[in-house]
Amino acid sequence: MLFSANLGLLWTEHDLPTAIHAAARAGFDAVECHEPYAYAPDQVKAALEATGLPMLSLNTRRGAGFGTAALGNAEQAQQDVVEALRYAAALNTKRVHVLAGLAEGADARQSYLDTLRFACAQAEPHGITLLIEPLNRHDVPGYFLKTTDQAADIIATLGAPNLKMIFDIYHVQAGEGDVTRRFAALQSLIGHVQMAAVPHRGRPDEGELDMAYILRALRDAGWSGPVGAEYKPGGATEYSLGWLPRFQAL
Repeated sequence: MLFSANLGLLWTEHDLPTAIHAAARAGFDAVECHEPYAYAPDQVKAALEATGLPMLSLNTRRGAGFGTAALGNAEQAQQDVVEALRYAAALNTKRVHVLAGLAEGADARQSYLDTLRFACAQAEPHGITLLIEPLNRHDVPGYFLKTTDQAADIIATLGAPNLKMIFDIYHVQAGEGDVTRRFAALQSLIGHVQMAAVPHRGRPDEGELDMAYILRALRDAGWSGPVGAEYKPGGATEYSLGWLPRFQAL
């Protein structure tokens, strides 16, 4: 299987270009990140070209609380989307995760729909897919998008072919459970997969889940894209990577 290093949690002691080189040396097939905006796109692009790694995805700005898309400030939400799409286009990154924010209720849902509708239209000329991700209520209390069913409803409501969900094994297990059946039911709506151990979000070969079993199930169901390693290494990232060659051989 193929794996992507999420540089929002791995090699955080380094700047982003240096972290990209570290991921390449470790044997990852791709990288992804949270907020790259402190670095000029040319800096990041140079590191990607030097290593041959693609940048799979990046996020809109987190701001004061996990995004702005559902908060009701259309000007700010659209500004964040445009910034992320421009940055992604400069790197040839084909996925942008639109963070919803801490909000609830009908007004928040309408704001989220309006932002995503705008984002999908803006992303289409660049061939970019927009991603939304349910975050479990334990880690991010009050986040608007909490469940895969809610994400599926948002996607169905908008009907945009370039809107998909992130299936984060860690968040799904912590918030809903039934990971492999849920993946099979939602597969046509999934644009990216991520993983970490449950419940402590550590290296993926620890915790309460048999991650190797889950990854084999995803592979057998037809998932062929890289799986994002978005976990807390609990120290130097290099010392947490014993899982990587074993999982790559699955």
